[in-house]
Amino acid sequence: MEDITYWLPLVWAALLATAVALYIVLDGFDLGLGILFPLAPEETRRDTMMNTVAPFWDGNETWLILGGGGLFVAFPKAYSIIMPAIYIPMIVMLLALVFRGVAFEFRWVSKPRHGVWDLAFLGGSIVASFSQGVILGALLQGIAVENGAYAGGSFDWLTPFALFCGLCVVIGYALLGATWLIMKTEGDTAEWARKLATPLLFAMLACLVVVSLWTPLTLPRIAERWFSWPNLFWLSPIPLLTAFAAFRCWVGLESLNKRSDITPFIWSIVLFMLCYVGLMISNVPYLIPPTLTVWDLAGHPSAQLFSLVGALIMLPVILGYTVFVYWTFRGKLKPGEGYH
Repeated sequence: MEDITYWLPLVWAALLATAVALYIVLDGFDLGLGILFPLAPEETRRDTMMNTVAPFWDGNETWLILGGGGLFVAFPKAYSIIMPAIYIPMIVMLLALVFRGVAFEFRWVSKPRHGVWDLAFLGGSIVASFSQGVILGALLQGIAVENGAYAGGSFDWLTPFALFCGLCVVIGYALLGATWLIMKTEGDTAEWARKLATPLLFAMLACLVVVSLWTPLTLPRIAERWFSWPNLFWLSPIPLLTAFAAFRCWVGLESLNKRSDITPFIWSIVLFMLCYVGLMISNVPYLIPPTLTVWDLAGHPSAQLFSLVGALIMLPVILGYTVFVYWTFRGKLKPGEGYH
């Protein structure tokens, strides 16, 4: 049997990767609706947009808490290095999520004087999404580490690459939000979302091309991972599948068959997940690129094992609750319906 100190960090890394992936999917379309808010000046359309996520939005953020808490428990050294490197965008993201959550609740009770809460929902969604992209970019470009501690400055994250990643995430979440509306609404709102989704899809593809060129050109470790032989052969299905997912999403958007309303959302999720897999491939086994692996940063095995027991108990509960809620509120939202 392999040493438990080898397998426990891998198990925890897989759990954290799963939590982040679920957060991206579940809260991504939620944030995307807020990003699309300024493009929907009609009050009834904004009400419909918020009603489509009313049963889900707060539960979606459970996975963000699991990811952050899991990182602290399983990889405390990583937590102590990563947080100082991204304190500013992290705090900005959390404050934006707070403003957005408060706005979601207060908007309904303050009608008709709810303009400030519309702005808070819009601003919170855009800022939170942009901050997540900036954090991603900062981690991808690498964190300066010396003697097991962060060795950079407070603004090392503030680079053109990180800012561009922030823009990419905003566009990607907007695409998820638009395809969610196609799936969940009818009539004018669904058609409006369909018209927005197509240019958003092409904008996201443009972002993918830029990032896919930018990272190997500026980060030799990523270039070596993707373009050395035989990696080039084994990893070539990833970009091919990404192109196929984008094509299928576009076909679903162009289809007039209402039965295909779900397909753009499904394929946009597949597109996101393929991008996520690509990012993981670029950095595995480094938790803090380009120097520290999951084994370098793992907590004590007893702490990891103890926490793992709790995580394995709670994960089915969280997944069960999530499936139950989405199944209960399945189907399209009729005009005039709501859950607030």
